[in-house]
Amino acid sequence: MALVLCLETATKLCSVALCRDGALLAEREAEEDRHVHGEYLNVFVDEVLKEAGLSPKELEAVAVGIGPGSYTGLRIGLSAAKGFCYALDIPILGIGTLETLVQAVRAQEPDLPPDVLLHPMIDARRMEVFTAAYKPDGSLLEPVAAVVLDGTWPNLQPSTSNLQHVVIGDGADKASELWANRTDIRHLPGIKPHARHLAPLAEARLAKGETDDLAYLVPAYGKGANVTQPAKKAQ
Repeated sequence: MALVLCLETATKLCSVALCRDGALLAEREAEEDRHVHGEYLNVFVDEVLKEAGLSPKELEAVAVGIGPGSYTGLRIGLSAAKGFCYALDIPILGIGTLETLVQAVRAQEPDLPPDVLLHPMIDARRMEVFTAAYKPDGSLLEPVAAVVLDGTWPNLQPSTSNLQHVVIGDGADKASELWANRTDIRHLPGIKPHARHLAPLAEARLAKGETDDLAYLVPAYGKGANVTQPAKKAQ
């Protein structure tokens, strides 16, 4: 019976869940216009452990969302996860945030037909998103890429052109007007990468004995950080 702490901070949603064998024991979340992960993440970890009547020493693994997504959010989440794993000498599991979104929609709609493609989308500012294409069983069909949403999307192979495309995530939500008159695209609004959806993905990897290297696990930012230099003062 694996007790797994799940952390997801790739988007503006700061989400923490405590799960055992994929079942949710306790959960805390916050979402604001500004990133609040630094303020709430460790507080939420303490609260879910107390709610479940457990101590950190009972944790058996930490699953953490590794993006793509917010540069700052991902650094905070992964730093916290590594801190717990180093201190407790337990394994870490990095879970792609797009994969978590797919798990979220599969949990909401478990009977997805086989003739659909799932396109989780994470907001990358303006009309750009991080996305990939997944089969209904959760297997990856097309790799993660940064895509600008316009009238030409999706530009897929002919073999997939007759499929129904299901778009989810905050990247899809911000472009809802693009999907309004598209019969080939179904938009499911409000699907978020809640930390509880990391649990079954983490459990599946633990069952196979698959964990990540604690020292070398890094976030999948999707693209470089948008860093600007401050203007020089006039002499």
